[in-house]
Amino acid sequence: MTFRARPERAWQRMLSGRRLDLINPSPLDVEIEDIAHGLARVARWNGQTEGAHIFSVAQHSVLVELIGRRQAAARGVDLDRRWRLALLLHDAPEYVVGDMISPFKAVIGGDYKAVEARLLAAVSLRFGLPADWSASLVKLVKAADRASAFLEATRLAGFELAEAKRFFGAPFPLDMAAEREYLTPWSAAEAKARFLARFRELTVEPSSAPVAASAAGETQ
Repeated sequence: MTFRARPERAWQRMLSGRRLDLINPSPLDVEIEDIAHGLARVARWNGQTEGAHIFSVAQHSVLVELIGRRQAAARGVDLDRRWRLALLLHDAPEYVVGDMISPFKAVIGGDYKAVEARLLAAVSLRFGLPADWSASLVKLVKAADRASAFLEATRLAGFELAEAKRFFGAPFPLDMAAEREYLTPWSAAEAKARFLARFRELTVEPSSAPVAASAAGETQ
């Protein structure tokens, strides 16, 4: 008698009841409540941060959107609403795959990045963003992400200033009130609520401007 190997499960069941296929994720199986719930419980820096709570990916995402918006304003640019949504959702795949620190991603290599890219494309399509982000949008997100990482590293994760500059580049300063609000770790419940609140603010009135319009007027 020949036994067939049981097929490996490549999907995750979400609390919404959706089954998200990691190999071929469908935008129809992506729910913002699942994303917010998951990201609010995923720790940045492998949990090696100060505070009564973890510094979650949900809180990081809200911070990145704030920084990206302020970086643009410092250049005299009012970001398109959907670009701000992309900033908020840039780490959305981590509600499925978790937040692997950069050194570990470098060890794993291409397979992990391919899964992450497919998930981000599905999330993007679900919420009205292009599956493939323009170079300008990617640059904007990376700049805000690195600026957020610098603040998290030096305020929460024990990095020296010089060390953080070497890894994350020159800092983008926030005022003290913003630092206290956005760099004091929130509970999972608060992180989920604030992520969802910002998402709804950015999606309640979709912008009529081109999704990929940049500061220089570039479109794709």
